[in-house]
Amino acid sequence: MKGKIYAKAQQVGKTFMLPISLLPIAGLFLGLGASFTGPTFIKLYHLESILSPGMPLNRFLSILNDCGSVVFDNLGLLFAVSIALGMAKSEKGVAALSAVVGYFLMYASLTSSIKNLRNLNQLKQVNGLITNVLGFNNTMNLGVFGGIIIGLIVVWLHNKYYNIKLPDVISFFGGTHFPPIAAAVSGVILGILLSYIWPYFAAGISALGFFIAKSGVVGSFLYGLIYRMLIPFGLHHIFYLPFWQTAVGGTAVVAGHTVQGAQNIVFAQLAAGGKISYEAARFFSFQFPEMIFGLPAAALAMYSVARKDKRSEIKGLLVSSAVTSILTGITEPLEFTILFASPFLYFGVHCVLFAFSAVFVTLLKVGVGFTFSGGLIDFILYGVLPGNARTNWVPIIFLGIAYFVVYYFLFRFVITKFDLNTPGRKDDTTLKTKKDYVDNKKFTALTKDEQVAYEIVAALGGTDNLVNVDNCATRLRVTVKDGNLVDKETLTSTGAAGTVVNGASVQVIYGTTVGNIKTNVMDLINSGKAPKTVANSVKPANSSKLDSEDKKVQKSVETGPSQKIALFAPADGQLESLQTLNDGVFSKEMVGKGFAILPENDNIYAPVNGTITTIFPTKHAIGIKDENGIEYLLHMGLDTVELKGKGFKILCSEKEQVHQGDKLAEMHITEIKSAGKATDVIFVATLSDRLLDVKIADNDRVTANDQVAELLVKK
Repeated sequence: MKGKIYAKAQQVGKTFMLPISLLPIAGLFLGLGASFTGPTFIKLYHLESILSPGMPLNRFLSILNDCGSVVFDNLGLLFAVSIALGMAKSEKGVAALSAVVGYFLMYASLTSSIKNLRNLNQLKQVNGLITNVLGFNNTMNLGVFGGIIIGLIVVWLHNKYYNIKLPDVISFFGGTHFPPIAAAVSGVILGILLSYIWPYFAAGISALGFFIAKSGVVGSFLYGLIYRMLIPFGLHHIFYLPFWQTAVGGTAVVAGHTVQGAQNIVFAQLAAGGKISYEAARFFSFQFPEMIFGLPAAALAMYSVARKDKRSEIKGLLVSSAVTSILTGITEPLEFTILFASPFLYFGVHCVLFAFSAVFVTLLKVGVGFTFSGGLIDFILYGVLPGNARTNWVPIIFLGIAYFVVYYFLFRFVITKFDLNTPGRKDDTTLKTKKDYVDNKKFTALTKDEQVAYEIVAALGGTDNLVNVDNCATRLRVTVKDGNLVDKETLTSTGAAGTVVNGASVQVIYGTTVGNIKTNVMDLINSGKAPKTVANSVKPANSSKLDSEDKKVQKSVETGPSQKIALFAPADGQLESLQTLNDGVFSKEMVGKGFAILPENDNIYAPVNGTITTIFPTKHAIGIKDENGIEYLLHMGLDTVELKGKGFKILCSEKEQVHQGDKLAEMHITEIKSAGKATDVIFVATLSDRLLDVKIADNDRVTANDQVAELLVKK
């Protein structure tokens, strides 16, 4: 349970990065627009001739200012869409649209509920609670929390109901039409509930923000420490976001408007041309001494203690990663290299220095913010250009120099004292990534389905070898870069009945469960847990691979009591054995035992009594389970999955009880042949330990509903 909660929290945190990735460009627009149109800036540098209000350049910069503001003002909506898009298992576009619908109806319901059910004047007493959002006047300020809440609700509804089947009379509203409807209803209900609940929650987070603001350097220390300690776990986005975007990070009145959230306060003050509040900026400015000075010094320390014969190999890596840290504040290569070498060096030294940086910028009253990370670009845009009088950026230079010295000598001492394996110290000359650390420490616990999916990806050569992953009714259809990297034996150990490799085309036969397997594989790849190459794959704990003795085929098995099941022709035409088919999977009975018919007309009938278990989305295959518990596959044509439903008409539905002889489908032979596909109708009992043998009749031409085969199975 803890592993699932942790994995879900990581997934939620990862979706935050999509709207956050917009902030640099939005902040650039806002920073340039606000900085160069501010009256103080224009007067200070005597730029009235080109930047006075009404001048073309001033108008252009004002447009940039407004365009940047609209992103920050509507982050709640962006977060709702991002969560739905990132966490939807399928039909991601539908999920994103549903999130928009849910978000708008949540605010419509909330606004109406306040107007009709609550005393608006009382609500206005809660600092910053009442605001205007997306045209909704005098509504509650939910901030990004509102977007996160509705996003999580919508994506849960979407994943549960995007393929729901409704009764025929209302079937139009089923499938992908249903999630936006469910989102609309949930938005209305959530808006009503929040009209009662949110004032108390808002008052609570406002009090928390007030407490942190009053806790001064202690609060700054804890914020910096926790922030950096969460980096390896991927949970730092969940931690810092409330400080950046809600009253947890403070509330201020800027240009007559109440603003909540440290980042919103900083940029509102930038836009207004006023002095930047260091109480809000302390959640950002502490990163500049680290990214621009401290971590590059750590890179220099690692270079200085490397073996002389290895320095040329690591020089380029360390220089490029240090420059990246300086310019953009992206530090993963350096930080995970530190963590990989020694958790103590990361948590006990680096994170503590980070926390003290937060203390120092608070004491020095530095007011420099950023949109994404504490690199030189943001430092110039939001620190230097607005002017030292507004941001007090100069102390960062002196603090940064001190941090450069401390990082260099402290890292050099710890690495040599404890003989840590940093790049070039021993045989390893590479920088590390988060995935290296996860794989090495078995940090992420894989579920059973993830373990199987992990082995499948590794057996296919890793994600770097994959071009496309798809499936038909029984097979995982994969396009790879190099077919020689495919490990058939490992694929067999994951439950595959067989694997066919033809150049770059790979077919892995799993039977009718292949849809779930493909979903698990794609989920693993999208989560970032799948191995990139065969070389960096690791065998997860509790691996599903079988021991060598278990892989041996048991030649002699006790058949025990058996029974015979009559199978009937699903179509008029020529009866064929599977071995005659131009398909290496069906002909070798990798899917199961049965027969085929080359049909003479379009009509397809049920060969047995049973229940429809599966109708493949492309309509070319139907799964049936008979009263004896035997599962069958009725497959119409060869490679007809590529037609995406064209040429087929399904006349039954999933979970429907059918009788032998009932008409199940129509396959339009002429249309299928014109598409260059074979029209053989295949009927097989899918592989199981109960399946013994099948006997096929001798006659060549058969009529639909003739008995054509007899299946022998264990009772």
